[in-house]
Amino acid sequence: MARASTRPRLVLTAEEKSHLDQLRQSKTAPFRDVQRAQILWRYHAGETVSQIARALKTTRKSVLKWIDKTLQIGAKVGMKDTPHQPREAVITDDAKAWVVNLACCKPKQFGYAAELWTRSALARHVRGNAVEAGYPALAHAAKSTVQRILDAQALRPHKVTYYLERRDPNFLSKMKDVLLVYQEVALQNEAALNGAPQPIVITVSVDEKPGVQAIGNTAPDLPPVAGEYPTVGRDHEYIRYGTWSILAALDLHNGHVTARVEERHRSVEFIALLQDLDAYYPPDATIRLILDNHSAHISKETRAYLATRPNRFKYVLTPTHGSWLNIVETLFGKMTRTFLRQIRVKSREELKARILLGIAEINEMPVVHRWKAFEALEATAEAG
Repeated sequence: MARASTRPRLVLTAEEKSHLDQLRQSKTAPFRDVQRAQILWRYHAGETVSQIARALKTTRKSVLKWIDKTLQIGAKVGMKDTPHQPREAVITDDAKAWVVNLACCKPKQFGYAAELWTRSALARHVRGNAVEAGYPALAHAAKSTVQRILDAQALRPHKVTYYLERRDPNFLSKMKDVLLVYQEVALQNEAALNGAPQPIVITVSVDEKPGVQAIGNTAPDLPPVAGEYPTVGRDHEYIRYGTWSILAALDLHNGHVTARVEERHRSVEFIALLQDLDAYYPPDATIRLILDNHSAHISKETRAYLATRPNRFKYVLTPTHGSWLNIVETLFGKMTRTFLRQIRVKSREELKARILLGIAEINEMPVVHRWKAFEALEATAEAG
């Protein structure tokens, strides 16, 4: 048999009863105030502490806290939180700075195998070394504690953001040369719309797209079926037949593409592309090539061929790691989004044939690729 409580009953005035009754049924008051009113109302009605705790799904300790406080100083004041001075921070700014410094280092500097911190690994390292480092408050720091410290500094040491370092000391001057060519081409194209003849200097953007994979299916594709299968069905497994490199030259005046599909990108293949360009364009025109500093473009063999065609070709080199300045990259992007997308073949030779077919389709409806962002010219002028 349960022992009878020795705690006195709660005596309420009519005003206090009315206040508690309204508050315990309120839909807009803070939850903590509603819960405290329900505790006091139920205790006044004769329920035991255990019954109240079960009914409100809280602990006996919480129920007793508000009952005892109300018995001491009354319902109105007893329901309020006691004012208190905030505790001085246990984790000091120096301790937080230590954690931030750790996060800005790599785990391998501390003898770990990992390249980057995970939050759990960093928290373990903090706990294991906090006392020795002079920050005992962090000896039991949880992952969430470490995370809050990092969030305050907007640090995410488990993430990588890639950037491209400019290793070419003449990057700005080379970029300026390329952009000035694009600006000249834009003016030439605008004049052509007004009936001007073809320019004597024809500008062509040249580069290669290496490693185009010839991939075959291990089972036939299943076509979509209306009302049943909305997409093409394809087996997860596949066969690799090898790769091709696409060497392409994009005419910046009319969008025509001169291209070759080769196994490699050596001087021999590049010279073959130059010969194709030489045969395609009028013999009295100068072919201005925008291209990178690939070894095949400036090799002894290539220069020997160029010597046989004096004044026919003119190079404009993009900066090192500045392939994004070459407009032909937009052509390769178009190929990837169109006929190369999800392509499946039965051999390398089929892939080559379909690439050439795709280029022929582009030439049937050529699109002039334009450079529009000339703001960088202002930046190079200011840098100069």
